[in-house]
Amino acid sequence: MTAVWDIVRVPFPHADRPARSFRPALVVATPEAGAAPPVVWVLMITAADNPPWPADVLVAPKPGNGLPIPSRVRVAKIATVNATQVERIGRLGAAERTKVAAGLRSVMAEIVG
Repeated sequence: MTAVWDIVRVPFPHADRPARSFRPALVVATPEAGAAPPVVWVLMITAADNPPWPADVLVAPKPGNGLPIPSRVRVAKIATVNATQVERIGRLGAAERTKVAAGLRSVMAEIVG
């Protein structure tokens, strides 16, 4: 079972095409006990050399986080995926967690007002 702040490998959906690609993502919510189907909420992680979006959080590859290259947690790109398709590869560090949480609050405030 995964936990909030785990970095995972998931089949991440694309908004512009029906295909999915396996990529790293950050778990921000896990399924409630007995939920059917069990889904996790994840934020997309992309290469740091991609153009930035507002609220992106830079993450360097470090022992324990599972990221092979400098990356961005794309806070504004949220998806739900089946919990059975999640493969844990690492865990986000404490400093980046604070930044991601602040980014999520900012993005959600824009949505809900």
